[in-house]
Amino acid sequence: MVKKLLLLCTLFAGASLYAAEAIKPIPQHVPVDARKAALGKRLFFDTQLSKDNTISCASCHDLQNGGDDGMRFSFGIGGQEGKINAPTVYNSVFNFRQFWDGRAKDLKEQALGPITSHIEMGESLDTLVQKIEHIGDYRRKFETLYSDGVTADNIADALAEYEKTLITPNAPFDRYLQGDMNAISQKAKEGYRLFKFKGCIICHNGMNVGGNLYNKFGIFSDVNSSSLGRYHVTGRESDKYVFKVPSLRNVALTAPYMHDGRCKTLREAIVLMSQYQLGRHMTPEEIDAIEAFLKTLTGEMPPSAKVK
Repeated sequence: MVKKLLLLCTLFAGASLYAAEAIKPIPQHVPVDARKAALGKRLFFDTQLSKDNTISCASCHDLQNGGDDGMRFSFGIGGQEGKINAPTVYNSVFNFRQFWDGRAKDLKEQALGPITSHIEMGESLDTLVQKIEHIGDYRRKFETLYSDGVTADNIADALAEYEKTLITPNAPFDRYLQGDMNAISQKAKEGYRLFKFKGCIICHNGMNVGGNLYNKFGIFSDVNSSSLGRYHVTGRESDKYVFKVPSLRNVALTAPYMHDGRCKTLREAIVLMSQYQLGRHMTPEEIDAIEAFLKTLTGEMPPSAKVK
């Protein structure tokens, strides 16, 4: 108990170092190769990337509905149910690592994971390359953009280039940070004050309001997680139940919440975080205010998200 109290004191002491600058606005653009991104977009929506031609990247990352699929666990080929909640693909370019357990260092390294996963898209890289090579239009585009044509590495590169375009600038809170004091309500402003004062800002900061560090799930109480998080990657006892802190960008659109989708509503998620991560009670009014703040993090959908 003493150790936990010391940790909490350290977190709250650190919170005093943060001001409004703890969160940065999403930029209007990031550097991308437009031609590779266009190729990556086609791949992103193509079910031919899966073994049975039924699942695409967009199946679990619905760009019209928050960039995830709104389900606790996604379903892959043959109706197989996954074991981890699909995170949003929006603004994932700003995450310091990819996947909940951080096993991929960037979007390119992440791209082939779901394709080769036996419970997701279930395709082998050799077969994937053969499929793409046998589609003339695909082959010509790869040969135009890449000196070595169709390869697994180039498929991953094109997908990653497209996903870089999936950013959501101009959220009301971004406009507030940029000086528009009327961009968010007084209730949301109070929610942001509480977000900082209660300690949420310690893990949820930066451009992506998260996505830039790991933390243990269940600091003040056992949350009975079936997934061991980073432990699966490192094998270190200290990494049990440690996960990448998720981004809170567009969080109002991405229910259910947590790596196991245990929270159906944003309010439930706030209550769980206050109890298990901060060890602090919050009144209904405080929860309402923080929820109002979190809803101001919903940005504008990019043109590249349109199916056509």
